[in-house]
Amino acid sequence: MNKEEDKNWLKSEGELAVDVYSTDKEIIIQSAVAGVKSEAIDISVENDMIIIKGNRPNPETDKDKKYFLQECYWGDFSRKIIIPDEIDPSRIDAVVKEGILTVRIPRIVRDKSKVKIKEVK
Repeated sequence: MNKEEDKNWLKSEGELAVDVYSTDKEIIIQSAVAGVKSEAIDISVENDMIIIKGNRPNPETDKDKKYFLQECYWGDFSRKIIIPDEIDPSRIDAVVKEGILTVRIPRIVRDKSKVKIKEVK
């Protein structure tokens, strides 16, 4: 490991909370990303998986704070989601509106063809 890898080895990364659902035509992923700029979010496709990564900067820089309760996650986050259907990655659409990330993934629907069985005498 080099020095940069040593520093990042212990660095924690939050897991992005998501809702994933489907319609007849698409799979939709939604997540609350308030405080994250769209340019700080990276979405990629690897095999049958969508990977969402980003960073939510902490607006506070005061290191002398003594928390009673801390539930908000600040820093790097990611989420890997397995997509159960065949998709076309070039048609994925992602939008952030009012702090909600919505990723629309069009499903590829192929006609199911029947195999004709021949009877041999």
